[in-house]
Amino acid sequence: MTTEKEKMLSGQLYNSRDPQLVKERHKARHATKAINNAFSIKERHFLLRQSIGHCGDNVFIEPDIHFDYGYNISLGNHFYANFNPVMLDVAPITIGNHVLLGPNVQLITATHPLNPAERASGLELAFPIMIGDHVWIGAGAIVLPGVTIGDNVVVGAGSVVTKDIPDNQVVAGNPARFIREVPLD
Repeated sequence: MTTEKEKMLSGQLYNSRDPQLVKERHKARHATKAINNAFSIKERHFLLRQSIGHCGDNVFIEPDIHFDYGYNISLGNHFYANFNPVMLDVAPITIGNHVLLGPNVQLITATHPLNPAERASGLELAFPIMIGDHVWIGAGAIVLPGVTIGDNVVVGAGSVVTKDIPDNQVVAGNPARFIREVPLD
């Protein structure tokens, strides 16, 4: 028999009110509170490493971070997130090396069915987010479920990323659209 957690992680409709998932989200709330209240950088980094799936070297996250589970987050080396990052990690969020998030960036893997009867039933879905290397996501940007962002991408402040972005692009707007190529020389 497939558990609700297995359904969640495989991109199927799942019941988010499942006792195991509720317990895991409750544990994550305690973890985020501890991380956000940690005064020293060393303590915050230690707690972060205990709370997420993978934490690279030279990772720094300003308070207050928010995540659903933590274990679905993978942060590469030299990662920086400014104040108030939200990572709804119902599905995996994989972030490469040398990535910068502006304040109030939201990485949202969770979504709901379009069908009103399914939505009213409380069932949910989730799709992974992948972010490449050397990416800068500007303040207040939102990355929606299932999006892959390539290497060397710049996402303008306040943008809503609804579709995959190839390598070496600057995008901005709602929905985010191509603005120009990233200069590599």
